[in-house]
Amino acid sequence: MVWQDEVGEIEHRRKLATQLGGAERIQRQHDFGKLTIRERINSVLDEGSFEEIGGLAGAGIYEDGRLTGFTPAPFVGGLGLIDGRRVVVGGEDFTVGGGSAIMEQERSKVGFFEDMAREYRVPLVLFMDGAGANVAMDSEVGYSHMPSSFDVFRPLIQAGKEVPTLGALVGSLAGAVAARAMLCHFTVMTEEGGAMFAAGPPVVRRAIGREISKRELGGVEIHVQQSGAVDNAAKDEEDAFRQIRTLLSYLPNNVYELPPVASCDDPIDRADEELLSIVPRNRARPYDMRRIVEMVTDDGQYFEIKPEYGKTVMTIMARIGGYPVGIIANNPRLMGGAMTDSSADKQGHFVEFCDHFHIPLVFLADVPGFMIGPQAEARGTLRHGMSAYWATYNATVPIFTVVTRKNYGMAGQATAHAGRINYRVGWPSGEWGSIPIEGGVDAAYRREIANAPDPDKRRAEIEGELRALRNPFRTAEAFGIEDIIDPRSTRWHIARFLEIAYNVMRPELGIKQKAGVRP
Repeated sequence: MVWQDEVGEIEHRRKLATQLGGAERIQRQHDFGKLTIRERINSVLDEGSFEEIGGLAGAGIYEDGRLTGFTPAPFVGGLGLIDGRRVVVGGEDFTVGGGSAIMEQERSKVGFFEDMAREYRVPLVLFMDGAGANVAMDSEVGYSHMPSSFDVFRPLIQAGKEVPTLGALVGSLAGAVAARAMLCHFTVMTEEGGAMFAAGPPVVRRAIGREISKRELGGVEIHVQQSGAVDNAAKDEEDAFRQIRTLLSYLPNNVYELPPVASCDDPIDRADEELLSIVPRNRARPYDMRRIVEMVTDDGQYFEIKPEYGKTVMTIMARIGGYPVGIIANNPRLMGGAMTDSSADKQGHFVEFCDHFHIPLVFLADVPGFMIGPQAEARGTLRHGMSAYWATYNATVPIFTVVTRKNYGMAGQATAHAGRINYRVGWPSGEWGSIPIEGGVDAAYRREIANAPDPDKRRAEIEGELRALRNPFRTAEAFGIEDIIDPRSTRWHIARFLEIAYNVMRPELGIKQKAGVRP
């Protein structure tokens, strides 16, 4: 019992730390509809699995060598389990100094947990709710800091090279905290209370004289729907945590492991009759590509990333035959599925994300090409589109392509890897080429059409002749595509491909070397 007093001191300090910024500030957090950091951690982790690290860090107040008061560090973190898998978790405590946790201690707790995730090779889950640096810090140390002297982003960048990093944006993020969110592989923002900006409304008011709310400046309408800086929106914090748990279920613990394969009771040879009629014979009529995704995935379950941005393409995590797979599916209900600048960025980022974590890719392709016209040119669609192609070309994971209808031009090239063994199949409804016949005919046969007695009739004749040549079976005869399949067998073909793909990837685990400069 020699050290009983000191052991009691440990427990006393731990109890003080659990009080966060005090009852009044905790109540204020709840009044804003927000959970505290400890409530967030316990909500996302398996019950009772949280092991706090650094709980004694903070600022003590002493009188005659005795602790009389204690303010915990504005960052709480540790180890825990999500569905039985070890993870590192951490987040700013907004009840203490507004969550300004970047440089509070001699050694940053933030960077410690980011380094821990990398060294332990386990996923990192961050709850982001803080204001970043505080200008009042200058008065505390007596001088102003040179920004490049700090290495606050290195730990998260290094962690991202080896383990999944997932961020829940559950409050207002400014400055360095917002910047760290952009370094995560996946981010989800709450619709109420979530906001992100380089600088908040007070700074905006002073700098450019504009009054603006946090949500107007950087809420879900801005960063989920317009900028695409944040991947997903969540109706509340519990929904955000559910999304993180769901996405994590598809990901490996680190780049040195394969994604987790699950048991599957859904027969891989399940053949939905609806697939035979879902693509209309009328080429101009749209159809529901999400319905196709439902019919080929295990039990119709999937997780969509960036559903509100770049909507002409869908980027989806799913399982087929129990194997995790990244699905990229064009959306013919919007602009015919054409590749825009935003959908190209979305597609390219998703390809790199899946490639980084050894997740095979499946394209469900119905893309007429790049979006065209003066607005598309002004938005740099060509450069963005070739950036998406660059990502596919540099990917090393196996790729399987299913052409459900259109597959044209440079956007079509981005649906397979021309430098590796492709496995591409088409449905009987498939059509492809360098450029769609409509429009291309006027360019290639301009003089012949203009000199014809009936230009419209001659144009229609030429289009009919060319369309006959674009019969998918003619391409198959020339082995220009690997196979034409019954649409009902799509699930079986993908499942067989994935079984092979996971064996192929096993010797290629680890950090992938990249070369070149993205367009």
